[in-house]
Amino acid sequence: SVLQIGAGVSLPGVVAARCGARLFLSDSSEKPSCLQNCRRSGEANGLSGVSVLGLSWGEVPPDLLLLPELDVVLGSDVFYDPEFEDVLVTIAFLLRKNPRARFWTTYQVRADWSIEVLLQRWDLDCILVPLDQFHADQPELAGSSLPGRHTIQMM
Repeated sequence: SVLQIGAGVSLPGVVAARCGARLFLSDSSEKPSCLQNCRRSGEANGLSGVSVLGLSWGEVPPDLLLLPELDVVLGSDVFYDPEFEDVLVTIAFLLRKNPRARFWTTYQVRADWSIEVLLQRWDLDCILVPLDQFHADQPELAGSSLPGRHTIQMM
């Protein structure tokens, strides 16, 4: 079972579902259009039975409590704003409720804020996954054609 938080167009979750995962998608409960995008993405990719729930980071709504045991929580660039402690509150809750689950995320390194202090505050451990370990025979896959000098990490 996989929950993608901040799902947006839900690409990581769709990939997980296409690989056989039971998928749950979540995005802002305050933005119904985001939730509709999650539904549309599931439909456009031929997925049936995808549950979509509204979630405000830092809060624990009943739908979150009713989720079955999760194996993986996914987040793609959910740390885009320097005020991201609420995201970690939600992640910490999910990982405590699902002690065998793992949180996988991508994170754009930004010079003006860091996630490390908050990880310690919420007693979360983090392992950096070097992107160049994927397809070592094709190192350009870990590269980026984004303009500028962006550093993306997977944790």
